[in-house]
Amino acid sequence: MKPMLLPILLLQRMQHLVDGGKLWAAILAVTMLLLAACSPASRVGAVTPPYIDTGVDPESWTVVPAGELPYGQHDHMTLLDYDYEIMITDVTNAQFARFLNEALADGTLHIGAVEVEAGENVSLHEGVYAYYPGDPFHGYEHEEEIKAGDKLYVSFEEGLRLTFDQETETFAAIPEYANHPMTMVTWFGANGYCQYYGWRLPTEVEWEKAARGVELVNGRGLPFPWGTEIEGNNANFYSSFDLFEKMFGKLGNTTPVGFYNGKTYDGYQTLNSASPYGLYDMAGNVWQWTGDDYPDQHYRYMRGGSFYSYAVDLRVWKNNSAHPSYYSPQVGFRCAR
Repeated sequence: MKPMLLPILLLQRMQHLVDGGKLWAAILAVTMLLLAACSPASRVGAVTPPYIDTGVDPESWTVVPAGELPYGQHDHMTLLDYDYEIMITDVTNAQFARFLNEALADGTLHIGAVEVEAGENVSLHEGVYAYYPGDPFHGYEHEEEIKAGDKLYVSFEEGLRLTFDQETETFAAIPEYANHPMTMVTWFGANGYCQYYGWRLPTEVEWEKAARGVELVNGRGLPFPWGTEIEGNNANFYSSFDLFEKMFGKLGNTTPVGFYNGKTYDGYQTLNSASPYGLYDMAGNVWQWTGDDYPDQHYRYMRGGSFYSYAVDLRVWKNNSAHPSYYSPQVGFRCAR
């Protein structure tokens, strides 16, 4: 049996609605899917791009040394009194598929239906899940309760760039997307990936130091990983008109990790947009989960902006937040240790 594309069941259901003349039901189904993802993200995967080798190794890490950094929009000098390591790129689809296979084989992960609870909303999702011990809960006003139990890592929905072979019960990345950032992954899935290998998600302040470094220009920290200004070929953001947008549609696609490294691809010249510590895609492409669990709130924060963000939202101090069960075609992660 050939590998099965995970979104197929959803697509077949949509085709049935349209063929049956239920156009408004089909439109509603698409709308509800986007609302369920809590994001205005455009449709992904309509056209499969070619595989592009950027020459950047997703297995690479770099050391961020101890010291002060200008933190946040107002450049508050903040001390990190320890060295730490962080991944050069976001975790890729190929890396996450390898994790799924290893963790499924040893019983850490499971496949099946799992309840996703976000506030008062509870829904059933088919996907990969694992047990999570829960977060401390004090019953404060607007505090989100994260209970102990099985938590969704990855949902089998359109936009997932993985296949599943039913005979061998193994996952693989869609070849053309093997070196694109893993998306459609919840905070639980991102955190679980890092912990499985003895790592962790970076804190917000660790993420920001790795993204902007410590340089001051006219008394201010760098607003972008590469400097003070942004051009269309610095990063993958809304209407940046990169190669993928030009070849495969205006919106709705990630770029391979490390794509903006100064190379030319099929006539498209990128700018070398690594951070001062050599990290790629710290602005644009996908939002990145961080490890902070803010007391009496329990939403999780993301940094970096995405292919669906405006240029102004790629500034290093900008953040976003969501319930830890949230997933989207424009959210990924990287690990620290």
